[in-house]
Amino acid sequence: MRKLIVEGGRPLSGSVTISGAKNAVLPLIAATILADGTSVIHDVPHLSDVGTMNELMKFLGAHCSFEGSSLHIDTTGLRGDKEAPGELVRKMRASFLVMGPLLARRGYVRMSLPGGCAIGARPIDLHLKGFEAMGAEINMGRGYVEAKVRRALKGNRIYLDFPSVGATENLMMAASLAEGTTLIGNAAQEPEIIDLANLLSVMGARIKGAGTSIIRIEGVKQLKAAQHTVIPDRIEAGSYMIFAAAAGGTVRLNNVIPEHMQPLIAKLREAGVKVACGDDCAIVESDGMLEPVAVKTLPYPGFPTDMQAQMMALLTRARGTSLVTETVFENRFMHAEELRKMGADITVDGHTATVNGVSRLHGAAVSATDLRAGAALITAALMAEGRSEIGELQHIERGYERIVEKLQGIGADVYIHED
Repeated sequence: MRKLIVEGGRPLSGSVTISGAKNAVLPLIAATILADGTSVIHDVPHLSDVGTMNELMKFLGAHCSFEGSSLHIDTTGLRGDKEAPGELVRKMRASFLVMGPLLARRGYVRMSLPGGCAIGARPIDLHLKGFEAMGAEINMGRGYVEAKVRRALKGNRIYLDFPSVGATENLMMAASLAEGTTLIGNAAQEPEIIDLANLLSVMGARIKGAGTSIIRIEGVKQLKAAQHTVIPDRIEAGSYMIFAAAAGGTVRLNNVIPEHMQPLIAKLREAGVKVACGDDCAIVESDGMLEPVAVKTLPYPGFPTDMQAQMMALLTRARGTSLVTETVFENRFMHAEELRKMGADITVDGHTATVNGVSRLHGAAVSATDLRAGAALITAALMAEGRSEIGELQHIERGYERIVEKLQGIGADVYIHED
């Protein structure tokens, strides 16, 4: 069994370069389905989730290959009649993003219901309602979903009950090849939405309003292969900001877009952490003396749910009581129990966790229950006295490229132990 070993109590210093955004690159890969030819996506992180998406694309008939951090995807041999294998789809929720492009391009798709981190129900009904509004016939049963359209998808007005990122992305891609105009209301506004719209626009799509609550897509008859560079990963950047804030010291982050992280930066400053931002960098300085804050997750531009676990871990050492409220996913406090094993004082009541700061944490054997929970445990381990062993590394490796190498590069005493 592989474990991440962390010797705590060591301040961090130096610089770290942030990788391309995992949450952006997965829909970008799916979008290449919409055109014949070879598309190239640059600055793609080498992550297990990316590998899973590539395996899915290969199964569907595409050819995927890396040249350094550039991913080449040739969709010339893509087939629309192949059923996406359940073992791949259930590994990762983002696999469902191939449904919109396949439905628009081939008129038919059948696949397993998606999986991913166990952080809540995350239903796909918003995706399916949108496809139905565009004329698709949906059938579900025995863990599968099937969608088909008689001739072509039709543009329509679609209102999302919740600004779902995945649903917004899936419907944007489907609408790009639909007949007529589609309006997506209450659309997600995350930077990853804008990044997808930028790629689709280079491919020939007509999209306006990405990054706002109303997105307008005028369907075109065909799209062409294109090249695109992924935006920096704001969640990876935020995690390293919190690692530095937790351990103390001064760390420079390169390849970041500070505007994408304003809610986190504001809370770190409120907690007493110094954050200085440049055009494409940020410098975090901390003495480890933290003030309590209240955090409430919200859709972008609010505080990101993907940073909630790391922030909770940081606040376990604040001088007072902090409140952390989760409004996006209903089951995203599983890391609280693991943090308690390290001496944290956390009480969970429904959607709110009360975090009473303690004077010290101690190293312990803990397990990552999901991707961001793993980052939270690293945060706590960097602050803790002694040695921590973090199991279930496969969750962490889904979203953090070369995390051991990057942490070692800024002075952390970390390594992987294999039994």
